[in-house]
Amino acid sequence: MTASLDVEGLAFAYPDGHQALFGVDLRIERGERVALLGPNGAGKTTLVLHLNGVHRAGAGRVEVGGLEVTRENVQEIRRRVGIVFQDPDDQLFMPTVADDVAFGPANFGVTEPELSLRVKEALDAVGVAELADRSPMHLSGGQRRRAALATVLACDPEILVLDEPSTHLDPVARRELADVLLGLDRTMLMVTHDLPYALQLCPRSVVIDGGVVVADGPTRDLLADADFLAAHRLELPFGFALD
Repeated sequence: MTASLDVEGLAFAYPDGHQALFGVDLRIERGERVALLGPNGAGKTTLVLHLNGVHRAGAGRVEVGGLEVTRENVQEIRRRVGIVFQDPDDQLFMPTVADDVAFGPANFGVTEPELSLRVKEALDAVGVAELADRSPMHLSGGQRRRAALATVLACDPEILVLDEPSTHLDPVARRELADVLLGLDRTMLMVTHDLPYALQLCPRSVVIDGGVVVADGPTRDLLADADFLAAHRLELPFGFALD
């Protein structure tokens, strides 16, 4: 079966000469939920920006659902890679939630009646159907995060990329979002510093540090290795105990 994401030998340097990635390999199968962990400056964001064609590889290759990330394929790649940004304000800017959810698929050429069906299904999937006619500016933080997720789901992506999804959420909103994500039948790559959330949502974790993959395995096993976490500036919250 074709993988949702296949990265081979990815290397990248910024124009100022800073080498951010050094031959990264990463394969995510369809339906997997994977956490991408690492300290600040490790290369996580640089890697993610290769997945939708914002950055172009200096060496190596990236495929999404079997389609290589190239200049010619960038529109379809950006439909296949649904990035849910850390700040919902980056995705919610229309008069109503329904307008926001319709915006993406409409720009990819989806028309009525399918467009309305996409909006309904996406809002139902994240549990905010009753907010369709509300202004996103008047929603709680948790509602805004789920509405932003709906804007991506409406485009029917191959893989969901979640950038720090638990940031600034209260415990109830955090749990509600986790319930939604666990209920989705989607491949997920979750970029996070929230190690307990990674444990809750992602059976597998990949750790990047210094532009290379330093670990790839079961999340619980990686988080149980205190020396490994300390070596890569990762830390569980005080008092948190693995069961």
